[in-house]
Amino acid sequence: MAEVVPDSDDQALQNFLTHSSWFARPVMDRAALAVDQCFEGAEGTALIIDESGFNKSGKHSVGVARQWNGRLGKVDNCQVGVFGALGKGDRVALIDARLYLPHAWTDDAERCEKADVPRDCRSYRTKPELALEIVRHARSLGVRFDWVGFDGLYGNAPHLLRALDADGERFMADVHKDQQIYVEDPQPYLPERKHGKGRPATRYQSQAKAIQAQEWASQQPDSAWQRLTLRDTCRGSLTIEVLHQRVWLWEAGSDTAYQWHLLVRRELDSPNEIKYSLSNAPAQTAVPTLAHQQAQRYWIERAFQDHKSHIGLAHYQARKWQSWHRHMALAMIAGLFMLQQRMTHEESYPLLSCYDIQILLAKSLPNKQTDFAVLLAQVKERHRRRLSAIRSASKKNETVQNE
Repeated sequence: MAEVVPDSDDQALQNFLTHSSWFARPVMDRAALAVDQCFEGAEGTALIIDESGFNKSGKHSVGVARQWNGRLGKVDNCQVGVFGALGKGDRVALIDARLYLPHAWTDDAERCEKADVPRDCRSYRTKPELALEIVRHARSLGVRFDWVGFDGLYGNAPHLLRALDADGERFMADVHKDQQIYVEDPQPYLPERKHGKGRPATRYQSQAKAIQAQEWASQQPDSAWQRLTLRDTCRGSLTIEVLHQRVWLWEAGSDTAYQWHLLVRRELDSPNEIKYSLSNAPAQTAVPTLAHQQAQRYWIERAFQDHKSHIGLAHYQARKWQSWHRHMALAMIAGLFMLQQRMTHEESYPLLSCYDIQILLAKSLPNKQTDFAVLLAQVKERHRRRLSAIRSASKKNETVQNE
């Protein structure tokens, strides 16, 4: 950025990110409320939760560890953030971010201290717990959305689904194919004491038998699959087939069984790729509405793609807690700008993309790299810093070897 933006330097930008006295949370909240204003509480607006990984080398960047990186599809050295995105259709923007700290960090007080992790953030919290924080925080701000969506990592966290249901939130949650369901009410009960002896039972039981979602789906006749067209794409209409059933979810020992929707989806050109989802939407909710909600999670993946490719979400050098969250807050402001421009020019340029906006800005904003002498000076400066880094690394290696 310092090489491109006139009248700037890298030290000032680094100070702004690392040492200056501003906080990321109020900025994220302002961005969230501005995104909310873009949609104005329109019917069908959703809050989608997902995580994203950021490749990192070394071990000093806050939260970095060998952990699952969904972007690469493997375990790798990375940071992982849990994000909330507000959207309707293909219009979506990030509105919240929570850095996930693995046990390797929360169990190491000295490491957290060096990375300036706030004391109230040093206890271990799972990704579903961070997701619940995002939902509740958005509601506390007054952000408007009809339902919450997330993938199987969060859908397979029963406590998250129960907490959202208790909060009165509607959700569409992907689950794994081995999700246990009941096609009949399990009617949990407390067994009676035999011969009036012993302590009263406290753990509920059921006579009903559970079945895996994939097994139930395989038992359904072809006539049970309903064909639906979700939306138009650049490759034509997206047509799918779905199964729908009201089912019960019950956790052994609990006194409560929940009756929710089970939606099973397969695409015509990929019939072996089947998605399973649960929703606590009202019983009368139409199947096409449920299918549309299930498909909406696709757009947060597009949001990550736009934010990383055209906004710089993954392009940062930030080792400390505040720096990471500040960078995410700045990326959210940029994402808000992109969303506003696309919606403002929707009628005249309906296909306007983040890439288009990036190119327009690159060509129209002042750029100090237009002077060849400046370009050459920047090359020399990069070489100087690279040489300095090489010498520093060599000196550290010599010190370690001598010890």
